[in-house]
Amino acid sequence: MMIEAPERGKWRPVLIVLHGERSSAGRVGQMLLQKGYDLDIRRPVLGESLPTTLDGHAGAVVFGGPMSANDPDEFVKTEINWLDVPLKENRPYLGICLGAQMLARHLGSKVKARDDGKTEIGWYALQPTEKGRLLMRWPQMVYHFHREGFDLPRGADLLAKGETYPNQAFRYGDNAWGLQFHAELTRAMMQRWVVHGEHRFCMPNAQQGREHLEGRMLFDSALKSWLSEFLDLIFEGKQAMAA
Repeated sequence: MMIEAPERGKWRPVLIVLHGERSSAGRVGQMLLQKGYDLDIRRPVLGESLPTTLDGHAGAVVFGGPMSANDPDEFVKTEINWLDVPLKENRPYLGICLGAQMLARHLGSKVKARDDGKTEIGWYALQPTEKGRLLMRWPQMVYHFHREGFDLPRGADLLAKGETYPNQAFRYGDNAWGLQFHAELTRAMMQRWVVHGEHRFCMPNAQQGREHLEGRMLFDSALKSWLSEFLDLIFEGKQAMAA
């Protein structure tokens, strides 16, 4: 039986905010396209502006990057302030790693490294909270590449937690979501991260490159399935069967 492709233009495009000249929306972008959304890609780090309203968009996804949400760069401050737009308009917003930390900063929480310098670079266990379990099933292991975490914003619901950095996924209001971990990496993206991020593998609690790639073979299938359901939850309001 032939499966028809999603109807293009059926929905408004999703705003994609990236933080590098060669950065990619990865699996998130691929899945959104498969679900029928177009992508409006902006790179504020290169001087590209963000829209003053999301009336023309289905929502926004802000991705990670090598910078910190605490950096003094003007584009970082501008992005954090811009989060007023999806929050006030109650549009779907997903922040991944840096994008989640920016949301936490915007909501008045601190973003900081652990006092002992421990990082999460590699695959680590994820534990959903009761509120998280009521929403959907969660993967047991997720992929990380960060050395800072965030405090849970006041009024936010913690959906998943971890051992090293306790706040891993949260929801604020109806439509704002933050993830500390990465589910968007394609195989090619992970290989690039392992090569270009090798200098970070000596940091406390970081895994070596082979562990990143071996973990992908073991854990990535479940993470990929979860991501598809999570995007449906955010952008279409489809709640998956809870665990």
